[in-house]
Amino acid sequence: MKVIPVLDVLKGVVVHAVRGEREKYRPIRSVLCPSADPIEVASAFKALGFDELYMADLDAILGEEPDLSLYQRLKDETGLHLMVDAGVNTIELARRIAASASNVIIGTETLNDLNIVREAIKHLGKDRVIVSVDLKEGRILSRSEDVRSLSPVEVVEVLAEMGVTRVIVLDLVRVGTERGVNLRTVMEILERTSVEVITGGGIRRIKDLEELREI
Repeated sequence: MKVIPVLDVLKGVVVHAVRGEREKYRPIRSVLCPSADPIEVASAFKALGFDELYMADLDAILGEEPDLSLYQRLKDETGLHLMVDAGVNTIELARRIAASASNVIIGTETLNDLNIVREAIKHLGKDRVIVSVDLKEGRILSRSEDVRSLSPVEVVEVLAEMGVTRVIVLDLVRVGTERGVNLRTVMEILERTSVEVITGGGIRRIKDLEELREI
């Protein structure tokens, strides 16, 4: 099992994400780093031995321009393998992000059409595209009614047929709450598909990580 640290960035600073209520997010206060500056927090993770980083550009997810210069700085100044979720809903945006990030994350929350995933794989390669299956209390979040009508495992099955090899399973209402991850959904996806699963949100203690390692 691999543990991947996360940076949620809003208005240029790293914030503490709780339950997906983005209007309430505040800059982090962490024992890992005295600053909420993205470069400094990422450097703290690097110093702890991590080599990969997931970054959510919350401004871009909310419809603003992606902070491409920040992605490039994170990559250049820390050397971390960078996965970026910036609200991709067009192949053009996916290409722009791919120029500065190791992996482009396409989240169902901001997705209008699943075919964008197929196009991204065609143009960028399946190794560089990761799909985030965004949930709210176990139900799919998406702008697409067709996607919302599917269960999480059905969505992953469709994605696997398109060539997707890695997905993120994230229930937003669990993020920052210490409720534990949605193990039931993760297990169902692992049992019914062969994709690699990354999950998070709600981790409480080491035991949670041990349970995830077991499955």
